[in-house]
Amino acid sequence: MAGGRVWGGFIGLLALFAYIDAASQTVNQELSDMFDVLWKLDVNRFKAGTDYRISLQGKAGYIPSGSTTAKDHASSPLFSYVNENKLKSITTYACFMKLLDNYERATGVAEKVTSEEVTENNAFLDAILETAVMKRAHQYLVKKGKSHSNLRQFKIQLYYMWFHLYHRERNGGEDSSGFEHVFVGETKFGNEIMGLHNWVQFYLQEKQHLLDYKGYKARHNDMPDEDDHVLNVQFSWHGLVKPVGSTFIGVSPEFEMAIFTILFLTSTEKTTIAVVNMAEYQLEMVVHRHGRSIGTSYPKLLSSNNRHI
Repeated sequence: MAGGRVWGGFIGLLALFAYIDAASQTVNQELSDMFDVLWKLDVNRFKAGTDYRISLQGKAGYIPSGSTTAKDHASSPLFSYVNENKLKSITTYACFMKLLDNYERATGVAEKVTSEEVTENNAFLDAILETAVMKRAHQYLVKKGKSHSNLRQFKIQLYYMWFHLYHRERNGGEDSSGFEHVFVGETKFGNEIMGLHNWVQFYLQEKQHLLDYKGYKARHNDMPDEDDHVLNVQFSWHGLVKPVGSTFIGVSPEFEMAIFTILFLTSTEKTTIAVVNMAEYQLEMVVHRHGRSIGTSYPKLLSSNNRHI
């Protein structure tokens, strides 16, 4: 009898887990439709095989968080080619790349923001606000009552979300921002990589031999293709290892800023997770807030090549 109760409880627990898993996969159709619109508007997205080429190589193995070593399943870099002339000639990318050397890598070390860096931050926001992607995102947020229709007010909102400095570590001064975490990357306690979800930064760090791609990460039999625009990857950076990190590939900085800004502003949860279908991908979009600023944001690839349909 007791065994029956235990077994019944176990079955009930399995059913609960199945329910939670099913619930977690409910697609947010409104966000899916909006992100699809932004995807189509992203004219600055790089084309796989033309503007850049990646080499996926092997599937990375499991390693626990905090590891400093990982078996290398990729003897070559992830990026075998990127059209740097195109990177430098498109205003949003050019402004974006100027921001990548503005930060202290380690948390706990206070950031010192110069007037030149403030100018660079503003130039980047001005550039992305000129794009069709951000204009459409702004329209959507105004309609939702989440942003002011005045462009200057919207820019101030964006600046606070992405560039406002805050404490990630309790010790020391203001050591982090949403932009630094998501697009540049940070290290914590000297033994953990945090953030670094941007493909341009990934490529530039690889080129300087500061980052080593270890292989792709994939669920079940959902093998990635070399023309995929979203990947889960394992890599080392400055001697530390990230067991799995997720990143868009080839998309413009304005596209990433737009979708994560929308996700952040249309929710009040500490951590917002939304499953969306966009282009041929099913993604789990994650945003964690730090007050009125971005703590982290990233896409997690659930399925590609329309396998979820």
